[in-house]
Parts: sequence; structure tokens; C-alpha cells
Amino acid sequence: MPLSLAQIPNALSWSRIALAAAFVVFPEPTSRLALLLVAAFSDWLDGFLARRAKLTSRWGALLDPITDRIFVFTAVCVFLVERQLTPLQYFVLIFRDLMTAIGFLVARSVSWLRPITFRARLAGKIVTALQLLVLVSVLVRPELVPRLIPVVGVIAVIAVVDYTLLLWRERVRTPA
Repeated sequence: MPLSLAQIPNALSWSRIALAAAFVVFPEPTSRLALLLVAAFSDWLDGFLARRAKLTSRWGALLDPITDRIFVFTAVCVFLVERQLTPLQYFVLIFRDLMTAIGFLVARSVSWLRPITFRARLAGKIVTALQLLVLVSVLVRPELVPRLIPVVGVIAVIAVVDYTLLLWRERVRTPA
């Protein structure tokens, strides 16, 4: 059954799960670099198509960041296991994702935060781009990784603060 135009952005998001599995299976740096670039392109393309063709949906808005995080988490874990990243570098790279997941769970369990719609923010997009830059650097220029990690850490903290402040500003307030 062929995909309808409305399904293409979500299919592109789902493709990142397969790309993450391939990242584990194919250990050659050239293959992994290609997988990283394809994942980054699919992330950009699904968002572009969804916005341009007005194919956005609540499901797609949730699916896209989840599949992004699965791909990045898989790649970071692979590099940790293969000792291409230290445990500290690993935690810096996943800090924003971990905090965002915790924030999402808290927001869904606290009644006055439940109506808030989660959406991408500039600082979060910058962290994602920097994460991908670090992953590419692990493969292409590993000597840059120790210099890039602190930048990711600082922007990740800014992103977490930004998301937290957004949640606080948009919470449901009960009349006094």
C-alpha cells in the first residue's frame, strides 16, 4: 500500500528507528557517517514537509522528537561501549534528553501542567545540531570532541532552563 502525502513525514520519523539499528550493525566509520547524515536529513525533511504541506499532527509532533532521541541515544551508547566517548561525555550528550524526558513525565502527572503543548525551542534545536556535530566528530575528527562537549553541556543547560521556564509560564493558574 503506497504512502499518502500525509503519512510521509511520520514515515521519515519512523525511519530513524531503522537507522539507529543500522548504526549498531554497521561498525565502519563511513557507514556510520552516512547513517548520521541520512538521519539528520530525514529529521529536517520530515519537519519541512509537515510544515510546508500543512501536514502537522499531534502524533507527528510527538513522534519526531522521540525518534530523534532514539537515534541519538543509540549512537551515543554505541560510542560509549566502543570507548570512543568517556562516561562523562556520554552524560553531557544525553543530559538535555534525560531532563526533557523527566520534565515531560512530570508535566503529564501534574494536573496544572497537563494542558501544555510541548514544542521545539531554539535552544533545543541547537543542542540537537551540536549533538550531531559531536557524533560526526567522533567519526571524522575525534580530537575535536573534548572541545565540543563543554559547548553541548552549556547549551543543554540553557535548553533545560528554557523549557522549564516555558512550562512555568504556561501552567494552568487557578483563580485566586
